Amino acid sequence: MAEFTLDLNDDQKQVRDWLHGFAADVIRPAASEWDEREETPWPVIQEAAKVGIYSLDFYAQQFFDPTGLGIPMAMEELFWGDAGIALSIVGTGLAAVGVLANGTEEQIGTWIPQMYGDANDVKVAAFCSSEPDAGSDVAAMRTRAVYDAAKDEWVLNGTKTWATNGGIANVHVVVAVVDADLGSKGHASFIVPPDTPGLSQGQKFKKHGIRASHTAEVVLEDVRVPGHCLLGGKEKLDERLARARERARSGGERVKNAAMATFEASRPAVGAMAVGTARAAYEVALDYAKTRSQFGRPIIDNQGIAFQLADMRTQIDAARLLVWRASWMATTGKPFTSAEGSMSKLYASETAKKVTAQAIQILGGNGFTREYPVERMHRDAAIYTIFEGTSEIQRLVIARTLSGMPIR
Repeated sequence: MAEFTLDLNDDQKQVRDWLHGFAADVIRPAASEWDEREETPWPVIQEAAKVGIYSLDFYAQQFFDPTGLGIPMAMEELFWGDAGIALSIVGTGLAAVGVLANGTEEQIGTWIPQMYGDANDVKVAAFCSSEPDAGSDVAAMRTRAVYDAAKDEWVLNGTKTWATNGGIANVHVVVAVVDADLGSKGHASFIVPPDTPGLSQGQKFKKHGIRASHTAEVVLEDVRVPGHCLLGGKEKLDERLARARERARSGGERVKNAAMATFEASRPAVGAMAVGTARAAYEVALDYAKTRSQFGRPIIDNQGIAFQLADMRTQIDAARLLVWRASWMATTGKPFTSAEGSMSKLYASETAKKVTAQAIQILGGNGFTREYPVERMHRDAAIYTIFEGTSEIQRLVIARTLSGMPIR
């Protein structure tokens, strides 16, 4: 039996240190500017592409790390730098995961490279699932995809919202309803190629946090895509829909839909993002507590401050361990029998919100100003308990998994 270890190997440490250096030298110095501008930091993305971080090859190497720790390690370091900029760098990955989870080998090879472009001409991609009336309740989705057999085309109509890179992406991955009678089991995912007529950007959102990441509505008006843009292909879709109809008639076991498959694969990665933001805020608070003196001594000498920092560090380490466990389980094919993926995302997200708030409190008035980064980190941390499944939804998934109830 292989020896159990939590130590990173030499290759992983080298990658971690490389990412940390990029986060410290490139991302952090730019964080405040792009937060204020509320624009996509194209120059930083291009720098990431030049050194090989923003590329299909880099994410493939981390994704196929046999320990499962490549992706969470990368996410933690980049988001330690800044959450908004890091999300602009990694946001394409959600669309890529959507293709990897549901696409054929040919689709993976065709579309994922177009999502990234190259160092001289960087591109981004968008995963479009949420809608104005269908966020956590994916069964309420209204975007429709109708097959035109005469032309072997799918026609998409609807409005998506909260899409990272929505409207500015080179490639959009859109989840749509193909059989309304099956609820969330009647969904499928489609590639919308570059410059497809009928796709446009709707409202661009001005956000509380992660403001360097572009978030917008995506409007689809009679968007026609070739049949080969249905992820997985029509034969596979027809088989899946037939099984779902049979199960619906017999009351049998439910099957997972395409959007759920994407979110399940990405939840530990989101947890790792939250760990990175929490760790960054903790380190700022720790350094400040060591150097800030009141009443003739550093404030860390006060038990009220010291105990807060002790709790912060403990919670961060616990969150990381939950993320690593879920990532290892996913890579080694161990089923999430207790919703371990949702556990990791839930605990890490709540930890990030709590730790960043405590960091502001430790810095006092300084923490409330933009002269120090913890106020931005606190604003950024709020998103982790909301996107890719709110904390309430994670608790629901965990509870239903433990009870054996179906997860709709």
